[in-house]
Amino acid sequence: MQIKIYFILLLGFTILSCDEDSKVETEIAKVEVDFTIERFDKAFYEATPKYLPKLKRAYPFFFSKHEPDSIVVERMNDTLQNEILREVDMAFKDIQNTKQELVSLFQYLKYYDKVFSTPRVITLINNVQYRDNVIVTDSIVLVALDNYLGENHRFYVDGNIPVYLAKNFKKEQIVVDLADAYAKKYAFQSKRKALLEEMIYFGKLLYFKDVVIPFKTDAEKMGYTESEIKWAEANESQIWSYLIEKELLYSTDPKLPNRFIADAPFTKFYLELDNESPGRLGQYIGWQIVKAYAENSGDDLMKIMQTEPEEIFRKSKFKPKK
Repeated sequence: MQIKIYFILLLGFTILSCDEDSKVETEIAKVEVDFTIERFDKAFYEATPKYLPKLKRAYPFFFSKHEPDSIVVERMNDTLQNEILREVDMAFKDIQNTKQELVSLFQYLKYYDKVFSTPRVITLINNVQYRDNVIVTDSIVLVALDNYLGENHRFYVDGNIPVYLAKNFKKEQIVVDLADAYAKKYAFQSKRKALLEEMIYFGKLLYFKDVVIPFKTDAEKMGYTESEIKWAEANESQIWSYLIEKELLYSTDPKLPNRFIADAPFTKFYLELDNESPGRLGQYIGWQIVKAYAENSGDDLMKIMQTEPEEIFRKSKFKPKK
């Protein structure tokens, strides 16, 4: 009888939770977002020297006051620049799917941050400087489209960009990268020295994506393939046991972030399973800790982003999936 009552109560709580989630989604869908994607890349590609003054007035932040127009004209005629611009133009003739995902992102950001205002969204090229693929400020978002041409594009293959990085150079990851950039603006913690502190910092960034881009898969949020996210899920307990047994959580060894946090083809346990594993598994475990904390604490997104890692870890009562 007691078991029956327990399941009835559990079902009731589940229904209430789903109903509450549905109300939030309805409210978010009502949030007004108005912007156009400004194609500076396309405008520059199609511009003639005669049009240059107008282009500079519209986008003054892309031009140095100390740079003569003759240098800009040279850039307009540069063979490599025009090749990149042509490839981007072909790949992004239709940008509506990307815009719709950005609309959703901005709606969620406006809902959770009442002072957030919709920024200008401007696309450009940056000669495949993939570390700066997106830039976010309070009023402007810049997206370098030449970093999203598809993982097998010749620019990346010929440029010897590692496969584990290039696999995310696709247009579906634009909104993920922007969500990550915004997460870094909201995240705070006073210390990031111990491995656990680093793990939870990146766990916050991933949890932020859970909330503001729920339409993306866990694999996309992590920048993993589906097989990599399944590997992480299946081996969560083993990863956690290794970190505990080796007493790594509170270690400040400067080599640990490179082994468990940084972009890499695999995570460095120094075991046979290394070659099977995806990189950044420290981030993945940090994500699970922050999700457990969010579930147990009931704190809202912005509070979680500001909470210190020790409190998150202690109150998360984290237990890995078996």
